[in-house]
Amino acid sequence: MMRISRPLASLAAVSLLATLTACGGAPSQDNASSPAKGFPVEVTTCGFTTTLETRPTRAITMNQGATEVALALGVEDQLAGTAYLDDAIPEKWKKAYDSVPVLSEEYPDHETVLSAEPDLVYGSYISAYDDEAAGSQKQLEELGIASITSLFGCGDGDAEPEGGTTFETVWHEVDLVAEAFGVPERAEAIRSEQERVLEGLAAQKAGAGFDVFWYDSGDKTPYVGTGEGGPQLILDAVGANNVFADIPHGWTDVAWENVIAADPDVIVLADASWSTAKEKIAHLKNDPVLSQLRAVKAEAFVTLPFSETTPGVRLTDGAVDVAGQLEKLRD
Repeated sequence: MMRISRPLASLAAVSLLATLTACGGAPSQDNASSPAKGFPVEVTTCGFTTTLETRPTRAITMNQGATEVALALGVEDQLAGTAYLDDAIPEKWKKAYDSVPVLSEEYPDHETVLSAEPDLVYGSYISAYDDEAAGSQKQLEELGIASITSLFGCGDGDAEPEGGTTFETVWHEVDLVAEAFGVPERAEAIRSEQERVLEGLAAQKAGAGFDVFWYDSGDKTPYVGTGEGGPQLILDAVGANNVFADIPHGWTDVAWENVIAADPDVIVLADASWSTAKEKIAHLKNDPVLSQLRAVKAEAFVTLPFSETTPGVRLTDGAVDVAGQLEKLRD
């Protein structure tokens, strides 16, 4: 779903999600005193099966998506380290995140991973297991270290996870990770709350009538959200029309000529460290042709963190964020 060069609506709704996570808290004393309860656990992701003989207590998360799933599940006390952010950790998880050592700004190498003495590595992308990073999953297995990859980061080109890219698949990944950490009930709570939020967004229909261009990155050729990824799930959730919904894959390159022909009402901008929303807006405004797009002339921009645009535990937050900004544009 991602280029290989990358590390492969209401305020009340967001507050409820934060409260839900906080209520998960640290594992109960029962779990702490009986670490083998519910184990061993066998988890298969991206064609690799790993077995956890007991509840992990020194896990490492690689990439922001994996880290935030762990934080949403309230298992920060079971982490020995994290690595590789795309943007800022949201305030609701900041205290928990700050309690975990950061091993590297990008991928830590194999030796750094081993020095943390992990019992589990969880990566958002298969690139977390490159030779220059943690090392292969087979190599980790031989060292007694379990490993899990996001269902959306298997690295098979544009292959979708089993079941497609849906909120149901997002929740299935959370289920798997929760089982691996020994807190399955917390995944059920996250699913229930996010289903409730999505029902509210469907009733709100904040995006009704808006034709949207989802601008991820790129200048000579834009890399855009198309019909089968996180951007499409968000636009469907708010009832907006993705002008490139008929193109398969989650993200892909399109010609600027196609953007000009679509002449969208709104442009959604992913804000990432490697391609900021500010940079993309400047490019649109400074180009003599793109500056004539209706959305650019009206400054009809919706901005959200990159981490809210990829399939993961914050995708519902992204939908809430987009819905709120679209409502303001409508006013």
